[in-house]
Amino acid sequence: QVQLVESGGGVVHTGGSLRLSCVASGLILDYYAIGWFRQAPGKEREGIASLSMYGGDVYYKDSVKGRFTATNDGAKRTTYLQMDILKPEDSAVYYCAMKHGGAQSFYDGEYEYWGQGTQVTVSS
Repeated sequence: QVQLVESGGGVVHTGGSLRLSCVASGLILDYYAIGWFRQAPGKEREGIASLSMYGGDVYYKDSVKGRFTATNDGAKRTTYLQMDILKPEDSAVYYCAMKHGGAQSFYDGEYEYWGQGTQVTVSS
């Protein structure tokens, strides 16, 4: 079993920055990918970043490309989401998730393990 715990959410003004962390513990998969998702009130959950433990490109949703950066520290079993130039429309609960295999994906149905989520609020 894999456990994922996010942290780093909070309240910031427009243009500010936050860094989310996702710490994995338990029986870590040999080959896996991490996805970052978010869900705003009344909206569907959307994938915004996905990175493979094989390396290679990180996939970003167009709405966050150039502002968000996802990285992984394998030694710490921690994945980060650096969020810069935040906008009010970025306000949501943010989740990290893990899936078997190394292929990046924005499809939430492929992810088996989920964190509890962390709230990000961007004030205008």
